[in-house]
Amino acid sequence: MLSTSFGLMAMVSLLEVVHAAPAPQNSGSSAPQAYTGHTSIGVPNPVEDYYISLGPRPYYLVNNMTDSALKTKLESCANGPFQITDFTIGHRGGSTLQIPEESVENAMAGARFGAGILECDTSLTADKGLVCRHSLCDLATTTDILLHPNLAAKCAVPFTPANGTHPANVVCCTTDITTAEYLTLCSKMDGYNASAKTVQDYQIELKSGADDTVTAQYAKYPAGYTQEDYARQFVNTFINKGIDPARVWMQSFNPPDIYLWLEEFPEFGRQAVYLDESGDHPDTYAAAVALLPSIKAKGVNIIAPPFNYLLMEAGPDNQTIVPSSYATTAKAVGLDIITWTFERSGPLDQVKATDQYYYSSIFDAVHTDGQMYEVLDILVQQVGIKAMFTDWAATVTYYANCFGLHGPNSADYQ
Repeated sequence: MLSTSFGLMAMVSLLEVVHAAPAPQNSGSSAPQAYTGHTSIGVPNPVEDYYISLGPRPYYLVNNMTDSALKTKLESCANGPFQITDFTIGHRGGSTLQIPEESVENAMAGARFGAGILECDTSLTADKGLVCRHSLCDLATTTDILLHPNLAAKCAVPFTPANGTHPANVVCCTTDITTAEYLTLCSKMDGYNASAKTVQDYQIELKSGADDTVTAQYAKYPAGYTQEDYARQFVNTFINKGIDPARVWMQSFNPPDIYLWLEEFPEFGRQAVYLDESGDHPDTYAAAVALLPSIKAKGVNIIAPPFNYLLMEAGPDNQTIVPSSYATTAKAVGLDIITWTFERSGPLDQVKATDQYYYSSIFDAVHTDGQMYEVLDILVQQVGIKAMFTDWAATVTYYANCFGLHGPNSADYQ
């Protein structure tokens, strides 16, 4: 996973506002509207009024498991009841496998799938607005901006069609347009057609994912605006809206952001989450593990690496999955662990063939989709994770309800 230089994220809990919030309403629009802002999507009381709908996927995964005590336990929970849980974090909304990320509809579906916490990645607009978008410069692949000629004309790199030697190219950043202009866009599934000769063809979702590395080259920030300004504005957005700090888990890949929040906004900083992707390569993994004690010593309470950092192979032919040195060290120094991202990989029988990132540390030990709950169970029961980001929240919600998991408790960080 690539992070943007200015990227900040927040997770907001639904559970503490469900009594006061109205039921979600269908907008009536055939196209999903881009989601901006940082407040949670309102739902009624999850116990009394709200029906959690998990769909068929959790049952498919359980049915594909080999016989075991875990399978028997999960089968026993087939009829629920199911409730919203803070253990389930809706990554970019929580239903990204099927619904455009960072959109209202995605967040609605994540809540319906039982995600008690919804994540919003934030990006900066030209007028210093903060909007929910994963990358500063992914608008061409995640929205319909190219179909708005007046806004497409503002893109950092205008559309050029594919030719015999070069693929189609375009770069559109949130910093190219104002917040009001951003709100006129509709979200789309992340993807593009590199062979496109027209903007309409480019919008076809043939290839997934924009390259965040374009951000540093093309994003234009207001003169004098710094990362520290961004970190402060981010927190002040919640303060100005009167949102209880206990409902918010600030996130950043940039440690100085966490330290600034701890010093200047301690009510938010104490449950801020350091997203750690510093150990992606064998030569940096050991260094990432070695830094964990000093991170905790500086006041950080929650670490959030990708889950491949937390697991390793062991035993004959590497068929056993066990906690890694990163996991045991984080636990030993008193860091709570949240991890990402479940349901972001393809079928597990293709792990080696497709070089799937999240299973890279346990390639030899995973063979079928039926092992997904085995992996989650090891993360919960042996590693001790507090919560799991997921692109399809229903999968994690099923497990969390079956085992009575409630997620991170803000009272632990007071």
